[in-house]
Amino acid sequence: MGHDQGTVLLGLDIGTSAVKTVLADMRQTVMASTTVPLDISRPRPGWSEQEPQDWIAATHEALEALKDIAPKEFAMVRAIGLSGQMHGAVLLGADDRLLRPAILWNDGRAEEECAEMLAAMPDLPMVAGVPPMPGLTAPKLLWLRKREPETFGAIRTVLCPKDFVRLHLTGARVTDMSDAAGTLWLDQARRRWSDAALAASGLAASQMPRLAEGTEISGEVRAELCAELGWAPGVIVAGGAGDAAAAAVGLGAIGEGDAFISLGTSCQVFASSAHYRPKPETLVHAFAHCVPDRWFQMAAMLNGASCLSWVASTLGRADIEALLGEVVTEASGPGEPLFLPYLAGERTPHNDTNARGVFFGLGQGTTAAGMTRAVLEGVAYSIREARDVLASAGTPLSAAGLTGGGTRSAFWLQMISDVTGLALWRPDGTELGPAFGAARLARLALTGEPVETVCTKPPVKDWFVPDARLADAYALGFARYRSLYTALKPEFRRAVAK
Repeated sequence: MGHDQGTVLLGLDIGTSAVKTVLADMRQTVMASTTVPLDISRPRPGWSEQEPQDWIAATHEALEALKDIAPKEFAMVRAIGLSGQMHGAVLLGADDRLLRPAILWNDGRAEEECAEMLAAMPDLPMVAGVPPMPGLTAPKLLWLRKREPETFGAIRTVLCPKDFVRLHLTGARVTDMSDAAGTLWLDQARRRWSDAALAASGLAASQMPRLAEGTEISGEVRAELCAELGWAPGVIVAGGAGDAAAAAVGLGAIGEGDAFISLGTSCQVFASSAHYRPKPETLVHAFAHCVPDRWFQMAAMLNGASCLSWVASTLGRADIEALLGEVVTEASGPGEPLFLPYLAGERTPHNDTNARGVFFGLGQGTTAAGMTRAVLEGVAYSIREARDVLASAGTPLSAAGLTGGGTRSAFWLQMISDVTGLALWRPDGTELGPAFGAARLARLALTGEPVETVCTKPPVKDWFVPDARLADAYALGFARYRSLYTALKPEFRRAVAK
């Protein structure tokens, strides 16, 4: 298509815990990657914020590191794809001035505003693909209108996190369909902003970025930035994607029923579709995909591999791999104690910002390995719940791909397969998922090739098949898990009310 093998693609993922980059050639071989960690601010219980300028600083640090690792290849970058954490509210005033820290996807402060949005627009769940939930973008703006009116009144533009980085790179205010989908302001079926949904938040379309498909060119890197980084002028930036859709592109999940589980900071069970199929009563998200004329259904859980990091830190164990090794040697099959993994509340299937993590069944013989195993099992049960609600939304699954940092543990993946009954396949390079998907979108924007030509499924590294001998035991454990949440739900709400 007029681009030789000297052309290099850059995938840039603005995550919650880190900014990640990958360099890929036109054969889709990853040549180098970098990761720069990010901090999260929690000014109050249930709140979660980040400084958008930290994303810019981390992006430049990641790019400089990439340049050091692969200077020749870095100089040949011709196209960039962006991926990023979804649902964050980045608020800009006049002259694109930041008005406050960004409110993130796992922030639970806007619970009562969800009910207000639904009252103002009862058909919102069918238009936006999901009922209002505190982690989504729109309720956060209602919260700001009531509690930070001066900030709200100064808003000129609302951006998603990756799109703030795009603004820095190109000067363009643009978002893609999949990231816009997570705001509650997108008319999913028509793939355009919903004036009614925006009005229910006290906003107008003039305050929104321009919409683009993830495969389109959204702008070019500013000339002075190209010079600073050592790139030739005219480096394009693709529309990109929210992280879930970018991971799907990286795994080739673009066809009807293509499914995967993302086990990152949070956790998603994702299934692509050729049609918009909302089922809001299940709390399954029905969103626009980042590639044209495609949508997806997704069960979104707020707690994934972050639970493993939390328990290791709480136990004072810096070496997570060593801790997992103790779990592998000690445990087989379901055991005690039981863990509810709702450290940040939960979205699908409970929509419960008050839910919290719980260990149940601790005894004098409980070990660090036993507690860690319970955490792994608790997250696996949450994925089992996600599988069930997707089935109730009309999308039964039998197999799924894998992506995210949590997929490095074969023990955990086998447990998830045993708990869910799903056959799971792990490709090479799973930890690069969204950034690699972003690089694929960069290629599509650069060449205009058919999506199916580029977004193929990667080679399978290994399979995890359910062990039928453990099915009954895990079914009993899952029933206890659900019963424990049901029993504690009123106590979670009472604790917050205090």
